[in-house]
Amino acid sequence: MRKIQIQIFLLFFIGFQTSFAQQPQKPNSVEIYNQIKKLNFLGSVLYVAAHPDDENTRMISYLANEMNARTGYLSLTRGDGGQNLIGPQLRELLGVIRTQELIEARKIDGGEQFFSRANDFGFSKNPDETLDIWDKDKVLADVVWTIRKFQPDIIINRFDHRSPGTTHGHHTSSAMLSVESFKLTNDPKVYPEQLQYVTPWQVKRQFFNPSWWFYGSQEKFDAANKSKFTKLETGVYYTGIGKSNQEIAALSRSRHQSQGFGSTGVRGEETEYLELINGENPKERDNLFDGIDTTWNRVKNGKPVGDLITSIISKYDFSNPSAGIPDLVRTYSMIEALEDTHWKTIKSAAIKNIIASCSGLYLEAVSNEQEATPGSTIRLSLEAINRCSVDMQLASVTTLPDNKTTVQNSVLKNNNDQRINLQLQLPNNIEYTQPYWLKEKATVGMYTVSNQENIGIPDIIRNVKVVFNVKINGVEIPFERTVVYKYNDGVKGEMYNFLDIVPEVTTSILEKVLIFRDTKSKMIPVKVRAGKDDVKGNLQLELPKSWNVSPKEIPFVLDKKGNEQIFYFEVTPPVNPEEVVAKSIAVVDNKRFDKDQTIIDFSHITKQMVLKPAESKCIRIDLKTSGDAIAYIMGAGDEVPESLTQMGYKVSILKPEEITPEKLDSFSTVITGIRAYNTVSALANKQNILFNFVKGGKNMIVQYNTNGKLVTDKIAPYPLKLSNDRVTEENAKITFLAPNHPVLNTPNKISSKDFEGWTQEQGLYYPNEYDPAFTPIISSHDKGESAKDGALLVAPYGKGYYIYTGLSFFRELPEGVSGAYRLLSNIISLKQPIEAPKQDIKQ
Repeated sequence: MRKIQIQIFLLFFIGFQTSFAQQPQKPNSVEIYNQIKKLNFLGSVLYVAAHPDDENTRMISYLANEMNARTGYLSLTRGDGGQNLIGPQLRELLGVIRTQELIEARKIDGGEQFFSRANDFGFSKNPDETLDIWDKDKVLADVVWTIRKFQPDIIINRFDHRSPGTTHGHHTSSAMLSVESFKLTNDPKVYPEQLQYVTPWQVKRQFFNPSWWFYGSQEKFDAANKSKFTKLETGVYYTGIGKSNQEIAALSRSRHQSQGFGSTGVRGEETEYLELINGENPKERDNLFDGIDTTWNRVKNGKPVGDLITSIISKYDFSNPSAGIPDLVRTYSMIEALEDTHWKTIKSAAIKNIIASCSGLYLEAVSNEQEATPGSTIRLSLEAINRCSVDMQLASVTTLPDNKTTVQNSVLKNNNDQRINLQLQLPNNIEYTQPYWLKEKATVGMYTVSNQENIGIPDIIRNVKVVFNVKINGVEIPFERTVVYKYNDGVKGEMYNFLDIVPEVTTSILEKVLIFRDTKSKMIPVKVRAGKDDVKGNLQLELPKSWNVSPKEIPFVLDKKGNEQIFYFEVTPPVNPEEVVAKSIAVVDNKRFDKDQTIIDFSHITKQMVLKPAESKCIRIDLKTSGDAIAYIMGAGDEVPESLTQMGYKVSILKPEEITPEKLDSFSTVITGIRAYNTVSALANKQNILFNFVKGGKNMIVQYNTNGKLVTDKIAPYPLKLSNDRVTEENAKITFLAPNHPVLNTPNKISSKDFEGWTQEQGLYYPNEYDPAFTPIISSHDKGESAKDGALLVAPYGKGYYIYTGLSFFRELPEGVSGAYRLLSNIISLKQPIEAPKQDIKQ
């Protein structure tokens, strides 16, 4: 993993040509030319906001590609608290996905990515709550750290620090912390522990980037006085690649697939505005860097470097970029001789990539396997080819982390592919591959990262690399390549992954929540997976003494790496209700292995491996159920069906085309998954069938949807209007509005205790207008707000019940919240004591 200070996105618009996230980039002549132009601009901008997808990609693309500024985006969180439209992953696993989506977005728009340690704990209504749950001082320290490390001339805030309570508390907090940092970053007394790695730095000016959204409408924004704003015309058309700045920004924003932010590119004039918050306004209002030296003159002895690069640009041969290599190599040597460490590091990395691109120098280090264990030996296949007439020599190669250098002294002739086979001995203490911010125990509001130098690094830190030391025109230049694994897919062709360092064995309790409704024992499946050949040991399932586990251990033998086997333990719960954590442990050669390996593999991001404790929550619960077969219609993706199965229900996932009267006849309840009416367009034509299902004496439970882009405005058989109402305080006091209603009494007696231990939020997007046929069941509210009564609405319809709920069952059930199971059981169990009057379907 390259260090954050040299992580430069050097390839101009490289993301356009990438089908798969891990493939190496091969820039064309126009892209190389723009890399060289960027080499001669020494100005930087840091854009600051709270979440992945908060960033203004049009602004970032304009700054990076039209102005050639080094442009970074500091997202205070990794988006762990959002919803997921492409899979069931939530919380930290969703944060891993959204991290990678941001990295891919930056590859497209030309920016760089940074994070703080702040954990996205979910929606927050004001910055006071946000900064209380976050550790404000630590997040502020991370903002100061990023600024000192990145050294931006300019900071742009996405959100307004003066408007608390008008938007997500995380949003306002990001702006408040950014503004507070302006006067702190240059003070050596502020976070002095950082100064062994970075130096104090003073930003020149700081802006707020307003848009119509902050004014309430486009009309109000158009009418606002913007005479004091800096104005940037960002609707640029890049003739070299045939795309507008907005089209590039749309491609970048469309990387946020988990949040459903696919965007269509537009063309034509467009203006962005910036309101000065700190520092002095540029005298030339359309020149963001006015008064800031962005030439090589800002670096001691840098002027000759700038002059030479200017000459290279003027003589650039689009038909033969390699003609500039002699001057580029001279420039590299001059940069390496500079005293300045900041721009020297950045531009040295940049020019090495330019030299490789101009010459067609292709260097690659491929492992013969995708996974390896600490202490093992991996075989590497190295490739080196020079595809130009400039003389080159591969002097040596150095493998990392063993730091072993192998002398080559081989001439790299034009278009003569050279292959080298090496072995690399991995250290016994090499760390497993995983997101570094998930290694240590986190709090609700903060990730723990003990190593100061790692804070802010966007990606997994990968240490297995090969350095190719290549002599070009007599100058030896080191080119570092991360070791990859690649293979050929019969359909997709050449495929890349990174090499992952894995434990010798991983285990997984297949059910993450285990429900015991009585004292009967259950057979619990535990999977064991080999990380290397010939693994043998004993598998154990650890539970407190009040729980009985049989057998105490199970021997296992796995001959081949990647082999898996499932074993079963009989678990008997105690008599009284209890919630405990079960841990699966594999003991191999007296070493305990307690990690569960999770693979996240989507085509738009780099494949990810996450190692978490191999644990499961076991709940001995006082839970009664009635009803049997449930049809579940998936929406955006959740794990509720698995939880229903744990409760003892027979659950069938129903595709939209399977929603027919005949198919539904065998079910007692239909449940729609989260945001089904936002994401499943076919439901618009299935409402008659579903409402008739209810009318015939069955139950329909609709989980939360957002109030925008519904596939039909008739999601219920009675009028029902969704709002933005939500209760974010998971422990907000519950008032029972209908205490005698069956949903609170049968078959489980629900009390306020059942709402204890909820996570992240009570619920979201509650209806605030609904027909009198609905009975509101509960009421709660966040501090300082009015009561929200739409969390659970129950309406008889025909002989059955239609239920709408914004309660966050999709979060609570996978977390093993007992009360959520009990309440959902009651909802499913609803039955009318007598036949209701016949009613017509209201469409």
